[in-house]
Amino acid sequence: MELKLVRSVFTSESTIGKLYVDGKYQCHTLEDMVREGPKVMHKTAIPAGRYRVRIGYSPRFKKKMPRVEDVPGFSGILIHVGNDAGDSSGCILVGQTASRNFIGGSRLAFNALFKKLEAAAGPIWLSIDSAAPADS
Repeated sequence: MELKLVRSVFTSESTIGKLYVDGKYQCHTLEDMVREGPKVMHKTAIPAGRYRVRIGYSPRFKKKMPRVEDVPGFSGILIHVGNDAGDSSGCILVGQTASRNFIGGSRLAFNALFKKLEAAAGPIWLSIDSAAPADS
């Protein structure tokens, strides 16, 4: 399975994008802001690139969650429910609607995505586009 995250709206608080599953639009995303230079703990989006995603148990959420692996300078990166950058800590949040620095319908979007991820036959890969931040 191939996931593709296309970042499109860059602000001083967050990064909004769209997530595609095998080429088909799935949901909106919200991440911390994209930063040049060193990572700022709990406040920086993961670098553009290609990453393996595995389903595993999360002690924080106390259930199985999709984990983004081998992200340089980051650990514990999950795809999960949330509405704004304060819910992220470097993770990728998913939602059904998006506005400036906010996504809504997160639980419904996550449940639909997780169902597909759990049913995947074979490895799951996530590609994140390296679009450059624009003035916000």
